[in-house]
Amino acid sequence: MGKQKRVLVTGAGGFIGHHLVKRLKSDGHWVRGVDIKYPEYEATASDAFEILDLRKAENCLLATRGGIDEVYNLAADMGGIGYITAYLADISRHNILINAHMLEASRQNGIQRFLFSSSACVYNQSKQQDAGVTPLREEDAHPADPEPGYGWEKLFTEQLCRYYYKDYGFETRIVRFHNVYGPLGTYEGGKEKAPAAICRKVALTEDNAEIEVWGDGEQTRSFMYVDDCVEGLVRIMASDHRDPLNLGTDELVTINELVNMVARIAGKRITKRHNLSGPQGVRGRNSDNTRLREVLGWEPSIRLEQGLAVTYEWIRARVLSKAPVSVVVSAAAD
Repeated sequence: MGKQKRVLVTGAGGFIGHHLVKRLKSDGHWVRGVDIKYPEYEATASDAFEILDLRKAENCLLATRGGIDEVYNLAADMGGIGYITAYLADISRHNILINAHMLEASRQNGIQRFLFSSSACVYNQSKQQDAGVTPLREEDAHPADPEPGYGWEKLFTEQLCRYYYKDYGFETRIVRFHNVYGPLGTYEGGKEKAPAAICRKVALTEDNAEIEVWGDGEQTRSFMYVDDCVEGLVRIMASDHRDPLNLGTDELVTINELVNMVARIAGKRITKRHNLSGPQGVRGRNSDNTRLREVLGWEPSIRLEQGLAVTYEWIRARVLSKAPVSVVVSAAAD
């Protein structure tokens, strides 16, 4: 590895941020974690963890103080499709404030590189109306018609990153996540994504019982295991590529297939009850990894069934150790 860096991870109390902190520490770096909350399921590995509301500019200046070399800006108000379609104004406002203040504070404090975590929600919705979707290339975000709220603020911040490089020479990296899942991710309460929600429902369900699925279950997504996500983040930060890059797998599955896969892992027979009035998000979404392979010579490789087995076991152990909670299975957001 290269020399030790001083690295800031915002959103370090969240799922991806928490895993990223562990990786950066194992690579030998000094890491400051910042979030509005502590990690939920285990203690942080960071050298310093600070509770800061990054919607406030002065807190972003605090977070980036002290000779930080690189910033992974993962802090965001987000959740599954039910959550991000219900709170358009709040999510947009909170995230625009976090991102604009973090960019400016990082520039003022002499940060060398700033990575922004964008989302597949930036993609033009007209290209995602078929379950047999053509994988989305980075240029498919324009002309712009992203998902309401969350998608618009992500696309706007991508542009803001470009402007900071154009006007100030400030080095930014932009990663578009496609549905990340794995242990230590939210699995109940309304902000969980489809894999975690399905794992929870199946774990709490008897053999030969049924679970509720939002939509007809034929909507398609690709899902990326968190270890692949973290590996990609580190590689993209180290690369010279300033334009947005997809970070996801191109293993496309329907939500019904996802339920079947989890049921198979659990050794249960599950019946699906489809709720057509539930939020579904776009009809189909898949990642085109051509550019990722060109830039990094690498792409996510952990198969969905392999990652789901680990994720299911972690969620099963947690939900069975406490009173059952019942929430419907969400469609995927990112």
